Amino acid sequence: MNPVLLVGAGGTLGALARHLVSVALPGERRDTLAVNVAGSFALGALTVGVADPGMLALFGTGFCGAFTTFSSFAFETVRLYERGDRREAAGNATVHLVGALVAVAVGGAVAAAT
Repeated sequence: MNPVLLVGAGGTLGALARHLVSVALPGERRDTLAVNVAGSFALGALTVGVADPGMLALFGTGFCGAFTTFSSFAFETVRLYERGDRREAAGNATVHLVGALVAVAVGGAVAAAT
């Protein structure tokens, strides 16, 4: 199948899933952290455990690309900083970055072990 269609289909599903998480976890920043950590875990597992380029286009680039949201993380962090909540902004950045890096490593390790 055409990789562009696979990315588009995965992106549609990822965007819908992202919306459902934001509805299920209302409130400032919880949904953003949840999707970024979960998406990083999934991408780590996919890149280690899946060799098929079509599946990587569908789920890696498409689904994970639309599900995760670096822009929301950046916006929320800058908004905290501009409000004067410098410590909270630094904490938000740290939790997101460390959480995502750990999640991608754990996802890859889980896929490698199975």
